[in-house]
Amino acid sequence: MNEPTRYEIEIRGRATERVLRPVCDDFSIEATDHGTTLLVGEVRDPSHLNGLLAHFTSMNVEVIELRRIPRA
Repeated sequence: MNEPTRYEIEIRGRATERVLRPVCDDFSIEATDHGTTLLVGEVRDPSHLNGLLAHFTSMNVEVIELRRIPRA
């Protein structure tokens, strides 16, 4: 079984509660000074990541950047 992988996801604009509902428990959420929302948290497996990205797409949210954060 794979260990969860930490990701940083940056989305355009200030995300609403409706957009963030699926990630609220698993990610820290921060509004940036340059008008984006930064999400940092654990992704369990590839299907979890695909589900998050599909949710953002269905909500018409633009993902600006997706970064895998290496384990220290």
